[in-house]
Amino acid sequence: MASQSQGIQQLLQAEKRAAEKVAEARKRKNRRLKQAKEEAQAEIEQYRLQREKDFKAKEAAALGSHGSSTTEVEKETQEKMTILQNNFQKNREEVLTSLLNLVCDIKPEIHLNYRING
Repeated sequence: MASQSQGIQQLLQAEKRAAEKVAEARKRKNRRLKQAKEEAQAEIEQYRLQREKDFKAKEAAALGSHGSSTTEVEKETQEKMTILQNNFQKNREEVLTSLLNLVCDIKPEIHLNYRING
């Protein structure tokens, strides 16, 4: 009976050690998967940056003088905006005065469709 009890104890201890080893193996596996995922993300990011750099270089080569025309258009637009702002500032008072005169100068009149039949 004592030998059976001792054998059971040995089996329980062996089972416990096996469970610990399995748990440790799972932990190692999860750590390795996480590490592999991080490595893959870094590699993907590096590849994306390289492709983006290549694209920018090819785009600059293909467009060539387009960059200068863009700055030229922006410059013209800015000049037109400045002219419009100056015209706005110059004519603002005159327009406001005209609007106020139209709004405040009320001339009461009887409407054409109004009939004075009692």
